[in-house]
Amino acid sequence: MSGRTGREPKLLFPGLAGFYARVSDLWYPLIRIVAGACLYAHVWPKFHAGPVVIATSMAKSGFNPGIFFAYAAMFLESVGATCIIVGLFTRFFAAALAIEMALISLVVMRPQGWFRMEETFIWGILLFAIALRGGGPYSLDRAIGKEL
Repeated sequence: MSGRTGREPKLLFPGLAGFYARVSDLWYPLIRIVAGACLYAHVWPKFHAGPVVIATSMAKSGFNPGIFFAYAAMFLESVGATCIIVGLFTRFFAAALAIEMALISLVVMRPQGWFRMEETFIWGILLFAIALRGGGPYSLDRAIGKEL
């Protein structure tokens, strides 16, 4: 911790100290839950279009066999997202989704420029951070006492 004085900033409203102490562990599950839930917005159109349509799109992007990658994306963005939300097998699914986002960023979006790949790149970094941290407090991983 070089460069830090070690002093915490003083609260402008000291009466909030108790509240902050009670909710200080909620930041990580909140990030994990929101990240997982937001992935549903990406899988819903895939389910609506169907795996054959998604497979054709995957193959055009260079992901062959397209049907494998279509089902893998649909599985990760639904089952994997649900597991991240509840914190079950969190490291595995977050890492798998981070790899998916890296592939999308580098293979599909990069040729179109930074502003096209920025969103999936940021998602990949967020999911990678979740993979490093694991389920954390308030997760099924913690409740069962096991993590991958």
